[in-house]
Amino acid sequence: MPLKMADMPHLTGREGEIMSSKVYLTRLNDGSTPEEQAKAVEKLFDACNVSEIIDKNNFVAIKVHVGEKNNTTHVPPEVPAVLVKKAKEKEAIPFLTETSTLYRGERENAVKHIMHAIRHGFTVDKIGAPFVMADGLAGNSEIEVEIDGELNKTVKVAREARMTDVLLVVTHSTGHIVCGYGGTIKNLGMGLASRKGKLRQHSTMAPEIDRNRCVMCGRCIKWCPEDAITAIDKKAYIHPDKCVGCGECLAVCQFDAVKFNWGAESSDIQRQMAEHAYGVVKGKESKCFYFNVMINMTQDCDCMGIVQEKIIPDIGILASADPVAIDEAALDLTLNNGKDLVKASYEHLNGRIQLAHAEKIGMGSRKYEIVEI
Repeated sequence: MPLKMADMPHLTGREGEIMSSKVYLTRLNDGSTPEEQAKAVEKLFDACNVSEIIDKNNFVAIKVHVGEKNNTTHVPPEVPAVLVKKAKEKEAIPFLTETSTLYRGERENAVKHIMHAIRHGFTVDKIGAPFVMADGLAGNSEIEVEIDGELNKTVKVAREARMTDVLLVVTHSTGHIVCGYGGTIKNLGMGLASRKGKLRQHSTMAPEIDRNRCVMCGRCIKWCPEDAITAIDKKAYIHPDKCVGCGECLAVCQFDAVKFNWGAESSDIQRQMAEHAYGVVKGKESKCFYFNVMINMTQDCDCMGIVQEKIIPDIGILASADPVAIDEAALDLTLNNGKDLVKASYEHLNGRIQLAHAEKIGMGSRKYEIVEI
């Protein structure tokens, strides 16, 4: 069942009707092992003939997320190891890649991030390829890409993500505290933007502290990457002139004391995220391929440094050449008692805004056909 250009999203007809894309699915039993997940990815890789987009001596970037400290539900290293093996069979040059986070933690710069990846098992011995940061030592190695989007004419993305010949994106489908859903679009848009690109995406967020809820525990002050939070009258205070809108205070507050205008800000961030995702792949769509791992799906993304429980039974692995279709299919497949992954995670958010905007700017199609492998 080879991958064909017909499987890619495209426009046809005078009115620009968006055609459907193929999304391939290998189902797995609930509680599948890392080895079973790896075999499923290999089966999908072969069935979709992904090797056809890889040429000899191509640099093949495999986008992963190694999980924050204490996270145990991220995609295991056995999965990208399969893609490394497949790339080497084509005599290509594979490597794992990621970018640094805005917030303070184990992944805030290249040195800490790579050492943390090693602790989580993403080693050369186990994977067969090195870990190369796509945005350099401090997150500022970038390329500005013209996209002519609705919000941005250009976006700043990680340099090595643009310079690589082939991009294979491995995504863990989860909920998301701001966007509602974290899938391929998020993995591309936030995960492969440079520091400036990440800041632009979060620039619309304007958090405030609810003084009635704040207990002055100091966690938000400790973890704010811009030192934008101080104590005033025994309560935390966010200085708006210093805040970059990264959302770290929201993530670490245990007392629900950080307030956002969820409706406007989630919508704006999702559209920004989609445009930055488009900047990563624009002009090289035929050399990109995507896998969504629908195992251990949790309320929050793998950036949370906590042990999380899955909230939806495991489904399996999805694969597609269309980053929009694969996310749309993932959400549809998670329907459980009338709720998809977004509703099961953050019912007040609409996580499909990112997909609608990505389709609107020409990144892919929300129409899809499931092909079970």
